[in-house]
Amino acid sequence: MKKMRLLNSEISYEVAKLGHTDHICIGDAGLPIPAGVKRIDLALERNIPTFMGTLDVILDEMQVEEAIIASEMKELSPKLYTELLDLLNKKCQGIKIEEIPHSQLKKTSRESKAVIRTGECTPYANIILKSGVAF
Repeated sequence: MKKMRLLNSEISYEVAKLGHTDHICIGDAGLPIPAGVKRIDLALERNIPTFMGTLDVILDEMQVEEAIIASEMKELSPKLYTELLDLLNKKCQGIKIEEIPHSQLKKTSRESKAVIRTGECTPYANIILKSGVAF
């Protein structure tokens, strides 16, 4: 059995396959998942698992150099926005955080190696994580 936090075999496999600048997306329950992109569906019920809880575990497993979020999050989900920035700055020192319109985030998610669907029901609880290198 794995010793680290991330026990989900599909997510662990996708993270292990990432090369520099490849990316994965973590989305809320309503984020449309593009055809042709691997779907890892974790949603059990409303807000289980949470977006932040899922992200926290993945950040322990993945080397991240950039995060992309919807610019609408700051105004429409300010508590989540603050918590997200705090977590990213704590776990990924020096990370670049790009804010783009939600419509563009959905288009960019088409390039993801996988989209992880959570049970989160907070508006704009979506992020694209771009892989860095650990050396």
